[in-house]
Amino acid sequence: MSYSSSSIIDSHCHLVFSNFNEDREVVAERWRSQGVKALLHACVEPSEIPAIKSIADQFKEIRYSVGVHPLDVHHWKPETINILKKAALDDSRVVAIGELGLDLFKAENLSEQLSILMPQLNLAFELNLPVIVHCRDAAKEMLEVFSKLAKDDCCPKGVMHCWSGRVQEMRQFLDLGFYISFSGNVTFKNAIDIHECAKEVPPSKFLVETDSPFLSPVPHRGERNEPSYVKHVVEKISELRGESFSEIAEKTTQNARELFALP
Repeated sequence: MSYSSSSIIDSHCHLVFSNFNEDREVVAERWRSQGVKALLHACVEPSEIPAIKSIADQFKEIRYSVGVHPLDVHHWKPETINILKKAALDDSRVVAIGELGLDLFKAENLSEQLSILMPQLNLAFELNLPVIVHCRDAAKEMLEVFSKLAKDDCCPKGVMHCWSGRVQEMRQFLDLGFYISFSGNVTFKNAIDIHECAKEVPPSKFLVETDSPFLSPVPHRGERNEPSYVKHVVEKISELRGESFSEIAEKTTQNARELFALP
């Protein structure tokens, strides 16, 4: 079934990965056939930026972010923040800083992760760009960071990407002005907390994404994920909220356009 009449934005993907090298054009044909009108390509470390820029040159519907992922702290150098700043200022297609954040699921180096998180958050605030936040098993720590910045009136806006938390945590991030983005994990049968969040999130505060090539939604679990599969995320959320596919597509498209100032 094609939903090409509905416009969808995949608000987080990684097409720079080598498992797309052989068939990016075909992947693009598939996302276009499913109504994906825009994509936001996330960056995990600075050496990716030239390749991401090249992909954005190839596919006009792509915008991208620049940043360093919390599990890529080893890529951080004294000059990194200036590299990110220059990349953001040099290309108007850079619409966010990230993917940044905290991950205490795969690592325990909290102080090291914070040491690369804070300069990026400050840069985003300085450039008035939203942040794309990776937060895994670190909601408490992340909320502390954002609450302190908010108190000092210097917290950037942004999105909690690939949401996997609980309703209470979600409400706290919403109170700080953040959007919530749902990915393939919302389609998983046992993802009860995520289902509850998808039902409760305000209509003007959520996005959809694939996080390609990771976290393929049902019915593609175990396969490489790709932007065309974002339709399954929209389908599941429409089922959970009792709204039509086109309503969810329209809301999330509008929200992504507002957050990332997309054309």
